[in-house]
Amino acid sequence: MPTSPQPTQPLFADLLAHLTRTSVLGPAEAGRVVAEVLAYFSETTPEFVQRRHAELQGRGLTNDQSFARIAEELAARRVVAPELSARQLRRIVYG
Repeated sequence: MPTSPQPTQPLFADLLAHLTRTSVLGPAEAGRVVAEVLAYFSETTPEFVQRRHAELQGRGLTNDQSFARIAEELAARRVVAPELSARQLRRIVYG
């Protein structure tokens, strides 16, 4: 998994100060939340597709249902991934 920026870097000092000032989070908790968010958004498109496919399969969705949902979710991510066909999604999951 790619290395994501650490919330302790000066870049995030203002964000951590904002979170502790505007929420019930303490500095350590705010740091953990920011680290989790950074890790989530550092996930590559293939990592996201594989994780979501496994989650959706676990809920009983078929591949067609899973790939349709994943394609919708990819378009809504903060940094939009390129549009992928069901075949491309299948290749990411199954190789």
